[in-house]
Amino acid sequence: MTVGPARAEYGDAGFTLIEVVVALALFAVVAAAGAGLVTTVLDTERHTAGRLDRLADRERALALLTRDLTEIGDAPLIGAADGVAFVRHRGGVAVPVFYRRNENRFERVASGRPATVLTGVTAARWRYFASSGGWQDHWPAVPGQALAWPAAVEVELTLAAPPPAGVLRRVIDLPVRPLPPEGTGIAPSALPQQ
Repeated sequence: MTVGPARAEYGDAGFTLIEVVVALALFAVVAAAGAGLVTTVLDTERHTAGRLDRLADRERALALLTRDLTEIGDAPLIGAADGVAFVRHRGGVAVPVFYRRNENRFERVASGRPATVLTGVTAARWRYFASSGGWQDHWPAVPGQALAWPAAVEVELTLAAPPPAGVLRRVIDLPVRPLPPEGTGIAPSALPQQ
């Protein structure tokens, strides 16, 4: 009688080649699915980050325009369907400001220096609301409004791809503040021209 470790029978000593191949095939399927999932998540994150950046750019552009118009100075506002010019007062400093679309850019010209506020703009349309006459395509709509401001200014920007594309619209209420008598504000000739 022999004492010692029992001898393993055939088949109990390890894995067969078929078992190893099946295990590797299952691992490859799981790994491929995991890699596809990771790729999809990364692509979605990249797409979402780009979309959020574009949305933030658009919101910054409209916030700048809103801030400029709510700080309008005691001077005439001159507007057409394709741009608006006015004087902005902040901290006692008068700055002539002009907004326009130039090629595919929405630009702000302050003190004669143009700066791109938003890209991918295929069209821009401005309108001016007069309490007595409704929406107008230019300001002043009549000579008697030369020293008055419209009650509100509307801008519609048509945005090209990449998404989100479409029409971006903002209506900005102007402050209710009377202008000084004629000759005491900044002359319209001091405003940037289109």
